[in-house]
Amino acid sequence: MDVVKALGPALGIVATCAALGVARATYYRQLQPPEYGPAPKKVSPRELSAEESAAVLSILHEDRFIDLAPAEVYATLLDEGTYVCSERTMYRLLAKNQEVRERRDQLRHPKYAAPELLATAPNQLWSWDITKLLGPTKWSYFYLYVIIDVYSRYVVGWLVADGESAALADRLISEAYDRQGINPGELTIHADRGSSMKSDHVAMLLADLGVTKTHSRPHVSDDNPYSEAQFKTLKYRPDFPERFGCIQDTTGFCGDFFRWYNNEHHHTGLGLLTPADVHFGRAEQRHASRSLVLEAAQRNHPERFVRGTPVPPKLPSAAWINKPKSAAGA
Repeated sequence: MDVVKALGPALGIVATCAALGVARATYYRQLQPPEYGPAPKKVSPRELSAEESAAVLSILHEDRFIDLAPAEVYATLLDEGTYVCSERTMYRLLAKNQEVRERRDQLRHPKYAAPELLATAPNQLWSWDITKLLGPTKWSYFYLYVIIDVYSRYVVGWLVADGESAALADRLISEAYDRQGINPGELTIHADRGSSMKSDHVAMLLADLGVTKTHSRPHVSDDNPYSEAQFKTLKYRPDFPERFGCIQDTTGFCGDFFRWYNNEHHHTGLGLLTPADVHFGRAEQRHASRSLVLEAAQRNHPERFVRGTPVPPKLPSAAWINKPKSAAGA
């Protein structure tokens, strides 16, 4: 600072401060008389001394208080005829010492790796789940088992039963596997962590068939999105009943729904194609036919297409469960 004071008037304050890396405000502040300097920090008479703060923290760390919130500590001390500080001051002292958190030791779930599954063609990755459908009386349910192909969204198998059963799941998977002509080592089946999904019976079947099995993470609700989305489509249909009268009624309704879903439902995730179109290899043909229709519309009314010839929605190229960030960026 002395150098700035000596050279500044001759060379210029701006240039000298810039050359020496000194802020001009600092230079001018040094020129002020002492009485214009920064005011000393005022100490509040209500502030606890260092010794008092240490005493309060010591109380909060006592065995009888270590698991309690400051409000409980404050109230307990008052009932004992003791006042050390306010509840807010206790929080302030804990925050200063990085202790404002859940002070009790709690069970924490281990961090599970998210399943990252990719399908680029039908019958590479299936997802299956079970949902409840309300029965005719209170607390009565029918159970709908559904297996969906993740790439094509085609429902490859389903059944309705009176309850959850690993044997029924075994039968459903076996029949869908045979019907689709799957070879060992080609298929991965993903499910949540329900009792039927994790049963040894199903695990042994998948091992015998050469099928890889994966499960959702515990306590995670969105690791099985394709099955959940399909159930939502079912239950948000205008004709979906509030309750089903019997299992035959339920089976008939679901049969009609899955025929519509597989063969007539134009899925937004499939470029507005039906699951059957994608599953059975008709997607390219449908896309080409739609392109011809749009080209003809553009030729007939070019003034209506100011951005050129329209194109149909893109065909699906891949379907992910928990797409990794690196793949998303690519």
